Amino acid sequence: MGIDVSKGKLDIALMKGAEKCVQATIENNVAAIKDFLKETRESLPKFSMVSCLVCMEHTGIYNNHLLRVSEQQKWNLCLEAAVQIKQSGGLQRGKNDQIDALRIAQYAYKNRDTLKLWQPPRKVITRLKKLSSMRERLIGAKKQLTRTLKEDAPFQTREETKSLADCCESTIIALKEDIEKTDKAIAEVIKGDPELKRLFAIMESIPCIGKVTAVTMLVTTNEFKDIKDPRKFACYAGVAPFEHTSGSSVRGRTRVSKKANLRVKSLFHLVAVTAIGHNDEIKLFYTKKVKAGKHPMNVINAIRNKMIHRIFACVRDGRMFENNYSPKFG
Repeated sequence: MGIDVSKGKLDIALMKGAEKCVQATIENNVAAIKDFLKETRESLPKFSMVSCLVCMEHTGIYNNHLLRVSEQQKWNLCLEAAVQIKQSGGLQRGKNDQIDALRIAQYAYKNRDTLKLWQPPRKVITRLKKLSSMRERLIGAKKQLTRTLKEDAPFQTREETKSLADCCESTIIALKEDIEKTDKAIAEVIKGDPELKRLFAIMESIPCIGKVTAVTMLVTTNEFKDIKDPRKFACYAGVAPFEHTSGSSVRGRTRVSKKANLRVKSLFHLVAVTAIGHNDEIKLFYTKKVKAGKHPMNVINAIRNKMIHRIFACVRDGRMFENNYSPKFG
């Protein structure tokens, strides 16, 4: 079953092998999903969700109704990146939601032996993810207001600047208070769960890894259950370098991919820059490599990778960070 998800509707294509059985468009709500399944079971007596592989794209909050039903009814569900499905289809002509649903079903059929089934995260992780997203929106709203005031100031009189600042002063104060409330709620969620508290403490023991980075790691890795390999996370964060060569004619520079979680990449860039400024070991590494002729951005990227590997190593071993750590064997 391939499902193309949008805000208001779901386009569904049900296939048996390579043969299309059902094509339908329904509303994106729990009742409509359950009605569709009931009608399908009535029209196809041998149909069962137990033996059905369901595939759909990541569409954020628009997936929620489907995920809720899937969790209740124990579907065999795969959540795939839209670009992954698109690029696997080869040369394509034409596009609409019904065709997309069919292509998703065909993708699931072709890759049925290798697709990874979706596992619902714990409710505490879902709660943490929502709070983290809300915090990001609040900070974005505050930055937008303060940045505009700062950028406009040189081009207007002091009285005009003060007048505009007075207009949004209460809003900025309220945003600051809401950010503090959100931070407190995040801290309470982590404090109330022993496993999150343990993982959070391990990550915070690493120099220059702060609360925001630790929370982001917990959410994006599903408390290190979905992503266990630091190299895979480096790829996800867009800091893993990839070679670009072919035969003797193509000799492109090794570079990172643009297909990445840009927020996580930006976050680890700040971690690396902070480490260069405040951590003697990282500062020495940066200075040494730059003096040896390495491009500064390449060195910063190496530091981003180093910080990611440190996090995963400490979590894997269940230990706090130690500067002079030596593994014990035997």
